[in-house]
Parts: sequence; C-alpha cells; structure tokens
Amino acid sequence: MIDLHCHILCNMDDGPDCMEETVAMAMRAVDDGIHVIVATPHTLNGVYENPFDRVVRAVRQTQEILNQNKIPLKLAPGGENHFCTGLSEKILNGHGCFVNGNGRYALVEFPFHTLPVGYREALFALSMQNVVPIIVHPERSIPFQQDLELLAELVAMGCLVQLTAMSVTGEFGKRTMRCAHELLKQNLAHVIASDAHSSENRAPVLSAAMEAVADILKSNVLAKALFSDNPRRIMEGRDIAPLARITSDVRRMSFSRKIKTFLGE
Repeated sequence: MIDLHCHILCNMDDGPDCMEETVAMAMRAVDDGIHVIVATPHTLNGVYENPFDRVVRAVRQTQEILNQNKIPLKLAPGGENHFCTGLSEKILNGHGCFVNGNGRYALVEFPFHTLPVGYREALFALSMQNVVPIIVHPERSIPFQQDLELLAELVAMGCLVQLTAMSVTGEFGKRTMRCAHELLKQNLAHVIASDAHSSENRAPVLSAAMEAVADILKSNVLAKALFSDNPRRIMEGRDIAPLARITSDVRRMSFSRKIKTFLGE
C-alpha cells in the first residue's frame, strides 16, 4: 500500500516532535503493509509554512535515518496545501507543494466549517495549468457532509478526492463514516490515506480501512485501486483509472468467467 497523505516528518507541523516518534511511525506503517509514504506537512495555513524545498531536505534526512535503521519504507516529498488567497500562484511558484514534486497533483485542504469564497475559481485556475487538485478529507467537512453535490461539482471539474482511513472505519464518528461510505458508493473517492500524525492515536495504518472498503464496494480490485494503484499513478504524475471504468472491467471479467464456466472451459 501507498500512503499519499501522512504527517511523518518531525518538527515540521503538528506531527511528531522528535525523530524517535518519526521512526516509530515508520515501523508502524511497515508492519501494516505500507511500503511508500508521501510526507505531507501542513503549509499555507497561516501557522505552518513548509515550501517544497524544505520538505525535500527533510525527506532526504529522514530517509537516511530510516535506511540506517533498516526500515524498508520509502519516503517521498509532498505537502498539505491549506486553501488560502493566491493558492494557485503559491503552488505553482514552489511555495506550496506538489505530490512527489511531479508538478501535476497537489493536495488541497479546506477549513472544516466553511467553504471559502472563490474556492471553485481557485481550483479551476489550477486545472487550467494542468494541475489536478486532490481535495483531502472532505468527509470531515461540514459543508460537504450537508451537500455532497458541492463535492460532486468539483469532481466533475477534474478534482480528485482523498478520504481518511479512520473516517472509513469510524474513528472520526458516525456522521463522518456515513459520509465517507456514501462517497465511496457514489464513486466520489479516488484515494484513501492515513493522514497520520503519530504512532498511536493517529497512526499510519491502512489495512483495516482497505478491508472495509473491499466490503463496502464488494470488490478487492476497487479497494486495491484506492490504496495502491491510484496513489502510485498520482505519484508518477499519470492519470488515474476512473472507478466507474474499473467497476465495468470487473463486471465484464466476472461475466466472462461465468460464460467460460457455462461452456465448460
């Protein structure tokens, strides 16, 4: 599995405050079956400012320590860009962060209680520069919880959606869980990540959510797309496969198997 959203770097934001905790998070991730983590410290939120070059340096230093401790986890640079005035310009000029520095995908976080004025226009401005905004944890946002059509409009515009694993499994409450499940059923989720901040309370764990998603969508193939295939394509700057098409492919494969069974092949 690939964790596309994780606050694993120490002394960068509200994640770990020491390297020992970062190492503990890495070990927890590996034990859960995660082999790649995109380090995504908060930035542009008025509290934390982490331009991409700073994240790259921190990832390089942390990777060296993980290698010294023989922890088989690969780190990649990224960032959680908080919606702000001039968002498009800041991401494009390097003050904000792209996933893996690929210039194609950028995580965007909205305030939990409101949608800022001009948010559609800002996201459209990014898309016009061939940048795909990935809306992080919208299932925890009150405006999106109250009206999923607001999020569907952004997806139709070309945005992607990342759900948090703990939302899917219920640790953020029933209302958030119901919203996450509904987004999954409506093909309005493209990636699931941990959004981990520690090795215990908010740990880099995805396996339980992956099992839950496979059950909700009745498909291990779709679950794999959300936890592995899509994150890999995003890291590489490639287009992802729409879940509706994957669903169609799975159904076609299933029908083909039934025909072969009927024919005795």
